[in-house]
Amino acid sequence: MNHSGDHTSEKKTSLERDYQALVEGAGFRILDDRAVIRMTGDDRVSFLHGMCSADVRGAEAGSVVPGLFLTEHAHVIGEFLLWVVEDALVLEMERTGWPRAHEHLERFLVADDVEFEETSLGVLDVEGPGAAEAMGRAGIDEASALKPWTCAKIPAGLVGSVPRLGAPACSLIAERARLDETAAALARKGALAVSTDALEALRVANGIARAGVDTTEKTLALEARLERAISFSKGCYVGQETIERATARGALKKRMFGLRLAGAVTLGTALTLDGREVGRVTSSAVVPGMGALGLAILHHSAWTPGTTLAARSDTGETLTATVSELPFARN
Repeated sequence: MNHSGDHTSEKKTSLERDYQALVEGAGFRILDDRAVIRMTGDDRVSFLHGMCSADVRGAEAGSVVPGLFLTEHAHVIGEFLLWVVEDALVLEMERTGWPRAHEHLERFLVADDVEFEETSLGVLDVEGPGAAEAMGRAGIDEASALKPWTCAKIPAGLVGSVPRLGAPACSLIAERARLDETAAALARKGALAVSTDALEALRVANGIARAGVDTTEKTLALEARLERAISFSKGCYVGQETIERATARGALKKRMFGLRLAGAVTLGTALTLDGREVGRVTSSAVVPGMGALGLAILHHSAWTPGTTLAARSDTGETLTATVSELPFARN
């Protein structure tokens, strides 16, 4: 018996089931890779406003705002979600990205009244068009009243309508015990616990870049299509001049596009056009109903959708990678 083949078949069936829940119903997962940092102090708003790409001053309590920490040259340091509450700013971001972001913030923190508290709170993500309804069945009725990118305080913590992966979704920030309780309630009421592979498939299909995965220390924010995390109307902040120049002149030479892959490729695989390297695969996923998809920041010579690039497969053969606009059109 070919046990390897059986395992592959089971995994594929599981991925298809999970992905269907994410795009048609409700799928959930506790995001262990996310850290929650509480910012307090009288100068927290003015300080963070000048340190990131988001319009912090213009964000009212009850808002959830995507943002970026950038170098002076607009290279991506880290991305975050800012949950704005009356007595604090709550930063949610990649756990592995916080130390570098913290160091960056501390470098500019001189006489400002700002404090950072690394909390024990965690994040539960519920994805899908039925996410708010599923949260209601699990006892969090406040979710159904929220508009996208807003949040509310509840006894357990914070609940928000947060389309972090480019699709309808809700999130809960709370202590781990409460996250576990809510996850169990979601499962009892019909929502599906999904894999990280399924969430990654949704992210790639929707063309959402992940800092530190699709970006390096030399990646410009606009190259990774991180516009949703940039306020183009706010005042001075670290990295603004480079953002404005690139926006005004249309001077980008590289930008993230999708790839329809003919097979599995290793992350970092070079992509060539007429024998010349034009980029490297930064993310890839098998997406049910859509096949093998990838993301890459490509040289402008390869930006035309439908352009065929060459990529080396996991088995050493050369495969085709067809350039696609983002998000990918569903079949």
